[in-house]
Amino acid sequence: MKNESIHIKIVLALGSCFLSLFANAQQLETLINEALENNPEIQKFELQYKRVSEKVNEVNTIPNTEFGVGYFVSEPETRTGAQRFKVSAKQMLPWFGTISSREDYVTALADAKYEDIVIAKRKLMASVSQSYYNLYTNQAKQQILRDNIKLLETYETMALTSVEVGKASAVDVLRLQMRQNDLQQLKDVLQQQFLAEQTNFNNLLNRKNDVVVNVVDSLTIPMEDFEINTENLSVHPELVKFDKLYQSVEKSELLNQKENSPMIGFGLDYINVEERQDMNFSDNGKDIVMPMVSVSIPIFNKKYKSISKQNELEQQEINYQKQERLNSLITVLDKAINDRISARISNNTATKNLKQAKDAEQILIKSYETGTIDFNDVLDIQELQLKFQMNQIESIKTYYVQSVIINYLIQ
Repeated sequence: MKNESIHIKIVLALGSCFLSLFANAQQLETLINEALENNPEIQKFELQYKRVSEKVNEVNTIPNTEFGVGYFVSEPETRTGAQRFKVSAKQMLPWFGTISSREDYVTALADAKYEDIVIAKRKLMASVSQSYYNLYTNQAKQQILRDNIKLLETYETMALTSVEVGKASAVDVLRLQMRQNDLQQLKDVLQQQFLAEQTNFNNLLNRKNDVVVNVVDSLTIPMEDFEINTENLSVHPELVKFDKLYQSVEKSELLNQKENSPMIGFGLDYINVEERQDMNFSDNGKDIVMPMVSVSIPIFNKKYKSISKQNELEQQEINYQKQERLNSLITVLDKAINDRISARISNNTATKNLKQAKDAEQILIKSYETGTIDFNDVLDIQELQLKFQMNQIESIKTYYVQSVIINYLIQ
């Protein structure tokens, strides 16, 4: 049986793998630890594991001892006297090794249930991390919108000045104001989405919904990706669970063979005999004590043959389920790896485009100084700049979310 403290250390080690992706989010480690301690789903699986483990004590028993008492309504006469009542006791014992086979079977079930804890903790760590990155992305986009609104306010001031000297129309000012309204609307919507995601995050940690979650100010994609060892996928807990289930069926079949064996019973009958008053001889009124041995043989054992066939079919089913799940995990891993590569490409492109958009913005500013600014161009450049900034944030989020998925699968 695994040691729970060792398991917790392993989980925390996995958490450090998530944190190795960036240097400025040490608080995420604390949040993950809090989730592992307080999440009700984890507590549910731990209780299920303890409950199944407790069944070892349940099966470590022998059949009930049978006691019987009988009273002779019509007392049969014997040479030594009339029989008055009878007391009997009987104990059946399972075949040698049956009880230990039961314990092995229940222990195997507990081992399989233990993998549910490991899987649930991995999934929880991934969910907390993904929700954290969603909050970061939302917050970063809101900051970008605030910056762009301020930029448009600057352009509006420039447009008003141009209107006064007859180099721009009031329509240009209205366009800039309408664009500010659109960005303010997007920011307000993002704020509501942030609150919803914050509720989801707090629920993962099993705490009040209105607890404020503070995330890092900025994230960048590291220069190099961490090494991916795809061979680790074969020992993923979701696959190990199928191995444990397969072993539990093996133990079930061993138990079935033991229960198909005879049962031995030992008993004792005591019959009370009344003394004869009309005669005087040796053994007059002597009670009867009769030890007994019995054997229970499963002659009609079709039941056990059926169980053996069921166990064989279940093992085949588990093998197919494992292969199916392995194929799914391979697909998910391959997609995560390629999506992460795509995120890096998108980030590099967005960075280049953003630099060029800022260069175009500087050209427009210089044009304003010479009195030749076109505010339609201003709105076009501002819209492109916002698009590139949003794309950059999304690519960073995608990179880290896919990294979380990769870590879930191979660490």
